[in-house]
Amino acid sequence: MAWGVTPRPPSSKVQALYELCKRTFPSPPAAGASSSPPPAPAIRSISSLMDTITPADVGLRDDNIEDDRGLGFFESNFLKSSARAARWAQPITYLHVYECDAFTIGIFCLPTSAVIPLHDHPGMTVLSKILYGSMHVKSYDWIEPTVIANRQPARLAKLHKDDVLTSSCPTSVLYPQSGGNLHCFTSVASCAVLDVLAPPYSEDNGRICTYFHDYPLSSLSADGQTDEVDSPDNYAWIEAINTPVHINMRHGMYAGPRVQWFEQLSRACSLFILATPNMSFIVI
Repeated sequence: MAWGVTPRPPSSKVQALYELCKRTFPSPPAAGASSSPPPAPAIRSISSLMDTITPADVGLRDDNIEDDRGLGFFESNFLKSSARAARWAQPITYLHVYECDAFTIGIFCLPTSAVIPLHDHPGMTVLSKILYGSMHVKSYDWIEPTVIANRQPARLAKLHKDDVLTSSCPTSVLYPQSGGNLHCFTSVASCAVLDVLAPPYSEDNGRICTYFHDYPLSSLSADGQTDEVDSPDNYAWIEAINTPVHINMRHGMYAGPRVQWFEQLSRACSLFILATPNMSFIVI
């Protein structure tokens, strides 16, 4: 910073995450243009920071995170009553932390047995950290060159991950073409996941979330193009779902530290001193 002023340390881990993402993810290119993922060292820095973030750092109380709501920070009568509802009827709650055109930060709170169906992240880099609980993750990457099934609009993909993850697991990273860009979640126990998406979904820019079905390799054929796969269990046919997908999801109230982007700008501007012709000073 100018004039030898030492930057203040971030006021919270959430603030540190925002500042690191701001330095790492540029604004996306125009619609239809491709962008490259950030360098590996930059992704490792964000992952390392996310590995240290706990429920308390984002306003989630840990005295009640084992309940099937996964929402220990809420105490409303409505949510207390919802604990008696069937698990499948309980909503997934999304907590919005920050969003700009370059990236978004948010938290998904899933009750036990909740499912986020198989979906993609077109042109996006996504970092995910489980804050508490456990979830089963199944993910795929498209096979290149593209292999299409006969008589059905399905495309071949290779299994990337099929495992149960917990809060002790390191931050996972997926890229536009690798790392499990198509994935689905099923909560084994109520859990919360901190997500960074860069850039965010944007219909105007062609980054639209598509949901899919997956089918065993043996269920469809492709004129012998799949005869030489290393293991049939490691591959699947993926078909887009063209009908609306209903997910029982709602927005909740984020109770953690706020991202101080405006305050930072104001503080930086206040350090800029403009000398006027009559030698007086204006502090902006």
